[in-house]
Amino acid sequence: MTAADRVTYVGHATVLLELDDVRLITDPVLRSRVGPLRRQGARPSPGIADDIDAVLISHLHQDHADLPSLRRFRRDVPMLVPPGARAFFQRQGFVAVSELAAGESRQVKGVTVTATEATHEVTRRSVSKTEAIGFLADGARRIYFAGDTDLFDGMEALKGSLDLALLPIWGWGPNLGAGHLNPKRAARAAAMLEPRITVPIHWGTLYPLGLSRLRPRPLHLPPHEFEAQMREHAPQVEVRVLAPGEATSLS
Repeated sequence: MTAADRVTYVGHATVLLELDDVRLITDPVLRSRVGPLRRQGARPSPGIADDIDAVLISHLHQDHADLPSLRRFRRDVPMLVPPGARAFFQRQGFVAVSELAAGESRQVKGVTVTATEATHEVTRRSVSKTEAIGFLADGARRIYFAGDTDLFDGMEALKGSLDLALLPIWGWGPNLGAGHLNPKRAARAAAMLEPRITVPIHWGTLYPLGLSRLRPRPLHLPPHEFEAQMREHAPQVEVRVLAPGEATSLS
């Protein structure tokens, strides 16, 4: 464990994990705009793609696997991706792509990264069938990144000395479709996982152009609703709400 063990909520599902002097980044979306979605709040730091030891991709939806953002990374950066996704990234010139099915692991320096189950339907034009996964990062600390998922039967089996659970609590618009956690279901997930700390992600970052002015409340309400649900379902878990761009120590 080092003094640098911390997480930075970059925004949406993008989180920078600094664990045992290893730098991992999840589902990087680093642009101010993705299709019709505009970024709200702080922009990522210009050098965030530098010195990354591995990129973790949970699934191939564009708000999780954004090619213009990924082009900021060197082409030999190790990429851990879901089953069926290797060819997609190799076509973009990445040369160190490893597919991980749930339960499979790779070592990234001194950190073990293991894919976990996720319940989320994935389709993307020009890509053959692929899956969604989450990740466990095990070093001196143990971190669970859920990616996009709903509750699933095996979630409770992931508990066990979790220092941090990064749980999605919303999406990018006024409504939430199937295969996602809302604040109540995310609190139920936390109750099953029993982490020491939980940080809500996948909220307050991307929003359709124009709707942020007309209907801003979905951008800001989810973390408050999540905190209220946590007090009911998992009061023993510490909640740390980070705005995009904010970081917290894992101490």
